[in-house]
Order: sequence, then C-alpha cells, then structure tokens
Amino acid sequence: MRKIYAGAAALLILLFGASGVKGQEEFSATLYDVPPRWLVDLPTAGTLPRGYFNIGVRFYPNGGAIGYTDIGLSNRLQLGISYGAEDVISNTDPNWNPRIEFNIKFRVVDELEYFPAVTVGFSSQGFGAWNDEFDRYTFKSRGFYGVVSRSFYFYEWTSGWHFGVNYSLENDVDDEKDISVFAGFDATFKYNLALLMEYDAALNDDRSGLPNGDPNTFGGKGRGYLNIGIKWLFTEKLELAAHVKDLLLNRRESDTITREISITYIDKF
Repeated sequence: MRKIYAGAAALLILLFGASGVKGQEEFSATLYDVPPRWLVDLPTAGTLPRGYFNIGVRFYPNGGAIGYTDIGLSNRLQLGISYGAEDVISNTDPNWNPRIEFNIKFRVVDELEYFPAVTVGFSSQGFGAWNDEFDRYTFKSRGFYGVVSRSFYFYEWTSGWHFGVNYSLENDVDDEKDISVFAGFDATFKYNLALLMEYDAALNDDRSGLPNGDPNTFGGKGRGYLNIGIKWLFTEKLELAAHVKDLLLNRRESDTITREISITYIDKF
C-alpha cells in the first residue's frame, strides 16, 4: 500500500513538471483575483490576496453546520476562525463543538514558471460532527501541513494539481500518530464552474481508534478518503459548492457516502 502512495506522489511530481503553467498573478485573475484555498477537505497553496476576506457556512449530515471566516493579511498570509454544531437544522437543541477552531496559511514560495507554489499552515478545524467519546471530528483536522500547488491554463479553463503532507493534533487521542499524505486536483471551466477531486491517504486514521474502543464503531478502515465536489462561482463574490465524500466507504460507522453543501461570500475591504 505504501508503494502505491509513493507511486502516486511520483506521478504528481511528474505532472507538476510536465504541465503548462502560468504565474500566480494570471492564475488569480482568472478566478476573480482569488485562487482556490481549499478543495473539499484538503488545502491548496492558494491564499486570499491582501485585503480580501471570505465568510461562509458548510452544512453536513445530521443537521450540522460550520461557519467560517478568513482574512488575507498579505498576499502570502491568511488567518481564519470557524465554529459549528450538529443538529443546527433540526427540532432539537444544537450539539455545539467544544471550541472555536483556528487556521493560518503562509505561502513560502510563489508559483514560478518551472516551480510550484509552496505553502505551510495549521488548521484545527475538522469536518463532520464532533465525537465526544473519541475526542475528534468525524474527519480529522489537518493540523500542521505543507502543500505544493501547480497550475496550468488551456483555452477557457484553469486547473491545478496539489500535493501535501500533514500531522493532525487529533492523532494523540486515538493512538494514531502517523504523518499522512494527500493529493488533489481542481479544474475551472469557463471561469465559473469548478470540479474538485481529492484523496487523503488517512494514514493517521486507518485502525480502530482508541486502544480500548470498539474497532467496528468509529474510525477508518485503511482505504483513505476519496472526495469529489462541484463549485459554482455564481457571481464574482459568491461561491456555491456541493461535496460527495468518502466514496470508498472508509468510515467504519457509515454505510453510505457523505453529502455536504457550502456557501462562501468573498469581498475585499
């Protein structure tokens, strides 16, 4: 299995080197001056330009919702916070997450003609419901991560390849301390409709969870997470997205795929 991950990484690196590329400024201008910052659950090397901000909400199963906002402090540095709960859309009291979560991204290297953009960051926001018993989100947060992104342009569509590694702080609570790897792809057609695809190897979520927990009730099966999304740039300032997650049915406690939708408003000061 690890040979497969290594082969996938080599393929992505080859694609980075072989694809036609354009600079960060041209790539951003094609997407209303704002490059993609995330795919579905995985980060890219893109950040909000200086003075830009986004406000959004993501809806997930069991009436859950996460609200988030990010601010571009410079063309390289982005800060954000998020908070959510399960049963927000329901007839019961919301089950609030235990804390406000934070994220920070810093682009170390801008994308050059023959070199990808490189970004490091931290995000404590996981996705899906918070599980009190296992002290983690359904889909773990990235924690500390590094990601490289390579973009290219053909006719009326813009595309990007993304590859990264991460170490989640949620590892320690279920004795899963592995560094994980992930890869993704996005393509924007005619500047307003985007296809998102990603795979998280989830090396830190492939066993039974807590040492004394039931291995059949929570956690991953070792298949990793394959997610797909469609994003509609409805206007220059509004993004609408639909996500289909866990296509490999990696979750032990799930018997079908996960569906989510999100709305993001983008503007500048």
